[in-house]
Amino acid sequence: MDRTDQDAAASADRKQRQREAFHADDPAAGPLTTDQGVEVDHTDDSLTAGERGPTLMEDFHFREKLTHFDHERIPERVVHARGAGAYGYFEPYESCAEFTRAAFLQDPAVRTPVFVRFSTVQGPKGSADTVRDVRGFATKFYTSEGNYDLVGNNFPVFFIQDGIKFPDFVHAVKPEPHNDMPTGASAHDTLWDFVSLQPETLHAIMWLMSDRAIPRSYRMMQGFGVHTFRFVNAEGRGTFVKFHWKPRLGSHSLVWDEAQECQGRNPDFNRGDLWDAIEAGEYPEWELGVQLVPEEDEFAFDFDLLDATKLIPEEQVPVRPIGRMVLDRNPENFFAETEQVAFHTANVVPGIDFTNDPLLQARNFSYLDTQLTRLGGPNFAQLPVNRPVAPVRTNQRDGAHQSAIHRGTNYFPNSLGGGCPAHAGVDGKAFTHYTERVDGHKIRRRSPSFQDHWSQPALFWNSMSDWEKQHIVEAFRFELGKVDARAVRARTVEQLAKVNGELATEVARGIGVPLPSGPAAEAAEATETSKSASPALSLEAQRGDGSIRTRKIAVLVTDGIDAEQVTSVRERLAAEGAIVEALAPVDGEVRGADGELYTVDRALPTVASVLYDAVLLPGGPVGTSPAAADPDALRFVRDAYRHGKPIGALGSGVGILSALEPEGLRLSTEFHHVESDLGVVTETSPGAAGEEFLDAFVAAIAAHRHWDRLPTRH
Repeated sequence: MDRTDQDAAASADRKQRQREAFHADDPAAGPLTTDQGVEVDHTDDSLTAGERGPTLMEDFHFREKLTHFDHERIPERVVHARGAGAYGYFEPYESCAEFTRAAFLQDPAVRTPVFVRFSTVQGPKGSADTVRDVRGFATKFYTSEGNYDLVGNNFPVFFIQDGIKFPDFVHAVKPEPHNDMPTGASAHDTLWDFVSLQPETLHAIMWLMSDRAIPRSYRMMQGFGVHTFRFVNAEGRGTFVKFHWKPRLGSHSLVWDEAQECQGRNPDFNRGDLWDAIEAGEYPEWELGVQLVPEEDEFAFDFDLLDATKLIPEEQVPVRPIGRMVLDRNPENFFAETEQVAFHTANVVPGIDFTNDPLLQARNFSYLDTQLTRLGGPNFAQLPVNRPVAPVRTNQRDGAHQSAIHRGTNYFPNSLGGGCPAHAGVDGKAFTHYTERVDGHKIRRRSPSFQDHWSQPALFWNSMSDWEKQHIVEAFRFELGKVDARAVRARTVEQLAKVNGELATEVARGIGVPLPSGPAAEAAEATETSKSASPALSLEAQRGDGSIRTRKIAVLVTDGIDAEQVTSVRERLAAEGAIVEALAPVDGEVRGADGELYTVDRALPTVASVLYDAVLLPGGPVGTSPAAADPDALRFVRDAYRHGKPIGALGSGVGILSALEPEGLRLSTEFHHVESDLGVVTETSPGAAGEEFLDAFVAAIAAHRHWDRLPTRH
């Protein structure tokens, strides 16, 4: 080794010695402590006033743990980093004064401005839209009484029951610390190790393994407030409430194979879909519904209303529609608005209050604390996207990014400033906290009413259609198949056995672990006796109103196409509000059989079937000689078919379907005869499409997917 190499090696050694000085001890080498070195004997439950009481601020371990967690990332959000937002409005259907005095829920003639941010949870800002993940659904209402934030998800339940576990859950689901992988994914050891040891996660995990975790678009995604909140009316009477957002277009999903391909074809698939729809004037719309539970019925359920891992089945408490929200304007600056918007569960208005849900109590602390780091100080409420439309009069002063030049006094009470700002008057408009008695011993112990972790996951499984169950099994097999620790795989299957024996058995077979036996098998057998179901949990019940507005339809064209067919279908689909694009092997124009030029919207090599909702095959050479058809076209149709998407074929275009040799599929073989089977609509006649074909094709598109076309693999 020459002198230069020796100097380089010595330099590298010095750097290594420097790094070693900062290595932390192995956590397994001693007991858990606080940052001050105080040993801790319990880190799973917050200190509360009684088993079901509010969290106490003197819980220094809880505050230290959450505070440190809240400040672990700058400036990107720790979770929900990748998002998209839009402005719009909310209007109630009728006065809700019977239940709440919130002003924005009183007058149908009053529209309240809103800003909504949709997001993924696990991945950073640079990750893809279509990963398997929870989706955030956060709405800021700029009401006349101040800002109200409904900070929810597209799942009605969460993974943990107490907010003190939130750092543990997020640390587990985030990329692993030694290699910072995987990005935007939950298929890795640490997440499933946590799941296998924390059965309270199972209900949300069932949702995560379902197609709810890969929505077709934000516009076709339900939203939930997750927690049980409280409405309070003018007389001070409280009513428990859970919030639901239901999309007008119905709830629809991708399939896992196309979700993965979308990550490469268009990582901005969901963000672009939202932006494009608003720019085109196809404004997304949701209905706000509530489940209302009188306070005297708090203990009328076989679960605890304060448990965020549980939902109220709609068959027990129906969802009552109370208003609608429309998003009609895209932001002008992503950073200034979508990135800097700051939501907080504790941003409530008179008439809406909290419960003692321990996860909600933690969020009420954590969100505000997080913004201090992410937005650089306490004045983030002055940012345009965060400013309320209601007047703001406080004695808060100074701090980073203070944008106001204050004059006069800044304390209360005062006489030099005329006593202003004064306490709100006795006109009943001020926020008053709901009055309830709170007492109990200071303890770290979860209520026994929170301990059933398996009944509602079983309810979810029992409520799924056959194709949804198949997708859930396949998702578990994929996720656990990525887990290297076989003990974690086996332990997770044992937990699944307590949910459903069939589910556990099918997952075990796919990941190479023993089938459940002993106590696990007995638990699985016990769950078989409970077949309770809630049809509202299935995507089958969320298909929407039959509209095909904004659905993207691909028409495969080439020289010699029957342009009359294409035109007749395009006109009908456009009249129904669908977006139709002509795709050809090359960009530019194609010449129809009548000699006229036909404009191509996109070249086939630049797109893929996963970016469209349905496909039309018109007559022409592409169907006359299937074996000689463009390979991109064949792959496009094959992918659409195996993903259960609607397919229409006219004239000789039916031939390309025959080449795919679909098992048991009925295709039209006679002129002027329409065949509609498993979402495939065919008519062999040349010329303009008839009304029977058009009606059948529109109906097939409205159904979104045709799962009965797909074979069962387990």
